[in-house]
Amino acid sequence: MVNTGSLPGRNLLEGPRSVILGLLLVGCIATGTVTASPPQSGTAANGLSANETATLWSGDADRYITQEEYFQQYGTERSTPAQVANGTDITFKRPPATAETWTRNDFTDLNAGGTQTSVYPAHADLESGTYIKDAHATVFAVQPSTRGHLDLDTTPLYIAPKGEMRGFIDYRIRVPDGDSSGSRTVNWALIGHSIQETRLIVDGDTMSKTSGSHSPVLPYQFGGARSERLTLEADITTRLRKTTRVDRGNYTDVYVDFPTETRTVSDSIDVEIYDPSATVSYAEYPNGDRGVAIFHSRPWQGYTLTENGEATVRGVWRFYTARDARWDHIVTADRSGRTESESPALPVYVHAYPSDIGPRAEPERDGPILTGTWGDERNSPADSMDEDINVEVVTESYTPTDGVAVRANTLDREALRVGGIVRGVQASLIEPPAGYERDLRESNLSIGVLTQNDTHATLQVSLRDNKTSEAIALNTDDRLSPFGGDLGRGYITVDDQQLVTNESGVALLTVDSPGFYTATYQPGSWLTHNPAYVGTTATTRWHPLSTFDSWVGIVLNAGWQLIPFAVMFYAGHRLLRMFWPSEFFN
Repeated sequence: MVNTGSLPGRNLLEGPRSVILGLLLVGCIATGTVTASPPQSGTAANGLSANETATLWSGDADRYITQEEYFQQYGTERSTPAQVANGTDITFKRPPATAETWTRNDFTDLNAGGTQTSVYPAHADLESGTYIKDAHATVFAVQPSTRGHLDLDTTPLYIAPKGEMRGFIDYRIRVPDGDSSGSRTVNWALIGHSIQETRLIVDGDTMSKTSGSHSPVLPYQFGGARSERLTLEADITTRLRKTTRVDRGNYTDVYVDFPTETRTVSDSIDVEIYDPSATVSYAEYPNGDRGVAIFHSRPWQGYTLTENGEATVRGVWRFYTARDARWDHIVTADRSGRTESESPALPVYVHAYPSDIGPRAEPERDGPILTGTWGDERNSPADSMDEDINVEVVTESYTPTDGVAVRANTLDREALRVGGIVRGVQASLIEPPAGYERDLRESNLSIGVLTQNDTHATLQVSLRDNKTSEAIALNTDDRLSPFGGDLGRGYITVDDQQLVTNESGVALLTVDSPGFYTATYQPGSWLTHNPAYVGTTATTRWHPLSTFDSWVGIVLNAGWQLIPFAVMFYAGHRLLRMFWPSEFFN
């Protein structure tokens, strides 16, 4: 897996423009991947450079071959992005435009069959009547959109409030064979056939429609975020002429009928209208830094803090692009049977996934500082993703970044932009009421030895408002953010132990190891606390020798230890005086 920065543009990287899908999608029908094909000319018609095209194919087999092997097989060089993509998948910080560009252009390569031939993807829902056979209307793509991989069972397709549905419609006409029996002869002829109307239906109502096209592009527009089922529906009609001749000997009776048939075919797709509105809150730190917290209950990409876009924050979501493998092959059906072949057109979608890279603030030096993230815990979606998707998806349960709070030394409220996980969609901001900005206060934390003996000491930690000297009590219940998620209460840590102060702003801790002890105040989120504070630290040192009683004890203990030596010294001295002349000691 390779990570890229921003959206790739048409000049993401320079390189030869002859690299195509066949260079990247290697495999076989059994594995659901497209069979490799040699380079062909004209691939730039897909609206992307070769290097951009190389980034599209997460989900391919990633069976890497060297440059030498590649040249021997295809007779041409490949660009560096194509070489990298041959062995891994490329991911993005923001939803790229390449998937939609490719899909829009590649769609034009999808052609219907003739009157007696129907072309359809293998997953199409076929309808057949008396004369109309193998008819279908199949959704090719809905874009702009992003498939979200939220957990094992939740993979909604988020679509922009305004976009387009592309569909593919085809059928074949069965004209009965003529027959002759005795004096009666029947002949059949096709008079005409058409796709009368194609509709995009939402909740029983027609949102847009067109006629006569095998490859309709139907626009849509929604207001508000909600779940919907989009239905592509088409009416196919045909008219035949049946001529019956009866030989009466001297004359012939001729009967002409015009049988008609209409079939309505459809395909539906469930989507989530992605029209986010994010709640924003502000705070000011004592040193003038600004705090900003943004919350939205659906996945969102991140936000910018300045007009030049240099100060940015992003959540846990990252992106890759992959084809809809159901379109890898198409079926061509006629009266004699069916044949399967590689599809000339592949829809490509953006996918969002929770990354173990986690939330980030940029620039990393002198940029915003993440102060909190929150959301309801979810299971990893890793096991539900295709085994050929090679990205740094989380493998354990994770917390979606529904809310992200930062501290920054620069904030331009007018420039604040919240980017969604669907390309081109930004969240509308719900600003706090006027004057609601929270002012954070400085805290005063102290720690010292309250009582002590030879083996233990009781440390007293005191936490107060630095300006008013009022006690800061932390012995309250955990608080829930008004935006959702548990933002926790404040607490103090000393020697890896977590303390909370009482109503007097005091907490006690008994220790038995000499050394330095540092108390650190971790305040609760300013979103849920009023007044709110910034953290601080304080340090003290304890050792048994620091008390008078300890020193007395040491002296007494040493005295007891020295008594035997003193007795031995005195006894020896007396013995020497007995055996040696007294002048020896003078």
